[in-house]
Amino acid sequence: MQIDFHHAVTYVVARCAGFLHDDAAVIAYAAQYVDDAVTPGEIRFDNDALYSRISSAQKNFDVGDLRDQTNRLTWQAFHFLPGNGGLPAGADPPGGFIEKLVCTPGSPVARDMVRTCIAERDAPRSLHRLGITMHTYADTWAHQGFAGILNDVNKITDVMEISHEHVLPGGLAGFRDHILRDTLPPVGHGRALTLPDLPFLNWQYRNGEGTTINRDNTAFFLDAANALHTALQRYRAQDPDVASPALSSQDEAVITDLFTANTSVDPDPRHEAWIAAVGQGRFSFGPATIHYDPTGPESWKAAALGTSDDEPKYPYHPEFLQTHWKWFHDALQRHRLAVLHDILPKYGICSG
Repeated sequence: MQIDFHHAVTYVVARCAGFLHDDAAVIAYAAQYVDDAVTPGEIRFDNDALYSRISSAQKNFDVGDLRDQTNRLTWQAFHFLPGNGGLPAGADPPGGFIEKLVCTPGSPVARDMVRTCIAERDAPRSLHRLGITMHTYADTWAHQGFAGILNDVNKITDVMEISHEHVLPGGLAGFRDHILRDTLPPVGHGRALTLPDLPFLNWQYRNGEGTTINRDNTAFFLDAANALHTALQRYRAQDPDVASPALSSQDEAVITDLFTANTSVDPDPRHEAWIAAVGQGRFSFGPATIHYDPTGPESWKAAALGTSDDEPKYPYHPEFLQTHWKWFHDALQRHRLAVLHDILPKYGICSG
């Protein structure tokens, strides 16, 4: 998924779930920032204070990084959550260990991740942790069938659109199929490029086992929006099992329309359409103004460090400890620890 879902849809479903604007904006910013926090390492201050951060994404088209097996710490924890074949803890899917690593929509693993987040909601970084969790949870729908590891399970061929032929028209489809099959390493959905991330697309491909897979992205994305809505209500109720109302028919209709009507392969125009719809008051919570700046003077990083540029040292202010940027990076580390070392081992998965 891309910024239109991780930022805008997350904001919308958070408001529909009862969050007020300011809290929903934090959740949505954190959800999208998972894709933009690409730089790990130390932050050094002029008073010799030090803060160590991790990254939750890789820079685009960095094939060297994609081949690095250590990056399963990024892909599996934040983007391709192992699904254990959709089975509960203690059960093993057929096909061996690799099948445990394949992402599965709304799996028991994913629900345990949400449950853990709800259980730790009293931490000062809890909304940031919730946004990160919603990013990973939503991706289990878009990334289903792929694994966050270099493996032939991620090989695909015979990519074909069932709708919106301008995405892969005519000979371009064959050209891309050749590139996908022979050039890009089979990590995640790399060989499918951004096709799993386009909310309007209906397409198919042949997977590494030779099975033809049909994918209706709109249906997947709508399922994800409803699942996030439920999870966010349960967070507010402090109860991971409480019965929660579904999205209203009005809100679901607007969400579906925005998924299908905006067919640019560039995520930015789709994101702008969502921002406009929120500003126009098309949803049940009324009009609101939202924006997202990963860099620049309005970014979380600039607010925390004085600039979003990379510097050898930053001026230290005690307020740094209470900033969104610092809390987000704290939450990244707690999320990864919980997923890789607390949750996955219950399913017989050692991956970190």
